[in-house]
This record gives sequence, structure tokens and C-alpha cells, in this order.
Amino acid sequence: MKKEELFARIEKAIIEGRKSEAEDLAREAVKAKLDLTEVIEKGYVPGIQKVGDLWEKGDYFLPELITSAECMKAAMAVLQPELDKAKIQTRSRGKLVIGTVEGDIHDIGKNLVASMLSANGFDVVDLGADVKLEKFIEKAEETKADFICLSALLTTTMLGQKKAIELLKQKNLCGKFKVLVGGAPANQKWADEIGADGYAENAMLAVKMVKRLMGA
Repeated sequence: MKKEELFARIEKAIIEGRKSEAEDLAREAVKAKLDLTEVIEKGYVPGIQKVGDLWEKGDYFLPELITSAECMKAAMAVLQPELDKAKIQTRSRGKLVIGTVEGDIHDIGKNLVASMLSANGFDVVDLGADVKLEKFIEKAEETKADFICLSALLTTTMLGQKKAIELLKQKNLCGKFKVLVGGAPANQKWADEIGADGYAENAMLAVKMVKRLMGA
């Protein structure tokens, strides 16, 4: 199979949410000893970007978005060990630390945002749910992150987003990381009020906003 044909099949597999095919094509690329960074950038990335376009147009909905993100994750699970073996680093658009703030165990929305950011080439460190505010900052410093992403689904726990920004100020780290907030009770007005760098209503808007803030 020619490279161009493989890239087209990979893109289609991601768009149509065919997980086993996305994985099989990744294995085929490894077996054929292709440039795996090229396979990712010319096959998998265009696929997930097309999914984002379809979501924005209203042609795709949440189930399709989740399925395609899972396809991308499964294919990368095949390719990453080979990249590590060859000590090849895929070009990261930026690094993010993400989690649901302390006292809040809701993580479905956060998981989708993390998956879509990862699928779009960002290096994502997912801390999970009910995360202590100090841990966000510690992990961001440890990993030299560009962003701290704070999710909250309750009006009571969304105050943790405000406290996290206050904590950054106390530690003289304000400005070192861009802080993004999200979750059902959050909105742009809230983000402006607490001094966050951005707010996104859904996963695809989060990807778009992060790309814009990174100048991508």
C-alpha cells in the first residue's frame, strides 16, 4: 500500500470511529518501517481535525466525538512505544495539567476535554478528579506545563478555581501558567471575574482556545 493511500485510510478510520482499523493501520505503519511522525501528522491528525470541523458544523455529536478521540488514543498506544524505542518525540503543541478541583468527583466533561486536547497533539497530564489545588501547581511546575486547566461541575466547588488563581498569586507564579476554567457552572463572566486566561463551553472550543493561546 502506498503511503498516501495509508494516510487516507487512517484519516477515514478516525473520522468514522473505527477503532480496530485505526489500531491495525498503526501496526501496518510500524511493520512497513514508515516515518511514524509523518504517519501521525498526515494521517491521524487530519482525521481528528476533520472530526472537530464536523462537530462545529453540527454534523457530529458527543458520541461521535468521544468515539473518534478513543480511536486516536488507541492508535497512539500502538505508535508511542515504537516512538519511545527510537527515542523520537512527536511535536507537542504545548503541555497542560488538567483535573477536576478538590471536592468535585465529576470527570466526564474533563475526560473529553483531555482526550480531545491529547488527540490534537497536546501533551496532557490528567490528574483526575477531586484534586487538591496545590497539586495542580506542583505538577505544572514539575512538568513545565504551559496551562493549568481547572474543571468544576458544582457551584460550591467552582470556588476552587478562584482559590487556585489566588494561590498562584501568593506563590508569585501568576503569569507563569495560563489558567483555563470549565464546567457546567462556569462561564466567560466568571473567568473574567477570577482572572482566568480563558473559558471554553465544550471540548472542541477548548482545543481551539488552547491553540489560539499557543499561537498555533
